[in-house]
Amino acid sequence: MAEKEQSSHILATSNGYVGTDAEAVRAQYPDDQRKKKRMKCIAYIVAFAVFQTAVILVFVLTVMRFKSPKFRVRDASFAGEFEITNSSFKMQMNAQFTVKNTNFGHFKYEDGIVRFEYRGMTVGVANIVDGRARARSTKKFNASLLLSSSNLASNSELESDLGTALLPLTCSSKLDGKVHLLKVIKKKKSAEMNCIMDVNVGFRTIRNLKCN
Repeated sequence: MAEKEQSSHILATSNGYVGTDAEAVRAQYPDDQRKKKRMKCIAYIVAFAVFQTAVILVFVLTVMRFKSPKFRVRDASFAGEFEITNSSFKMQMNAQFTVKNTNFGHFKYEDGIVRFEYRGMTVGVANIVDGRARARSTKKFNASLLLSSSNLASNSELESDLGTALLPLTCSSKLDGKVHLLKVIKKKKSAEMNCIMDVNVGFRTIRNLKCN
């Protein structure tokens, strides 16, 4: 009886190999095993390709998306010469500027000029030396200039503005440069400035400063 049970679980092949029932069944379906392995391999390849595509897409939409840096007047103060009459002004200004770079590469800009104007007429110029704003950071620096009405013709608007102790000014500039990414990719970009402000000549301060 025991011999019959043992023989039912053991198979002897013609070449002398002895195996279990399960092994025999696996031997009968080798193609199914190989097919499953191929399907798994294909699934892994597809998943890896999808992952790589997603990584490349994120890289292109974020890292490779170059934006123009923002050039702004952050604040200003007055020290030194400060002369105000009923129809003229001469003021030494110390302005603080910022270059905000939101790119993943640093922004290297060339020398530039910031023009301060009173009702469309230039009353002062600030010289900006070349520099670099690091990736995803804001660079701050100062520049001094003289604001003067010496080149302005006498007009009632200037007398009126000085009478109210608020002198409206605008300033504009453009810094040309390049965004450097991975020490290989370089993209030309410019940082532009357009700001308005009021100089309170009574308190020697800046008010209503806005930039866009």
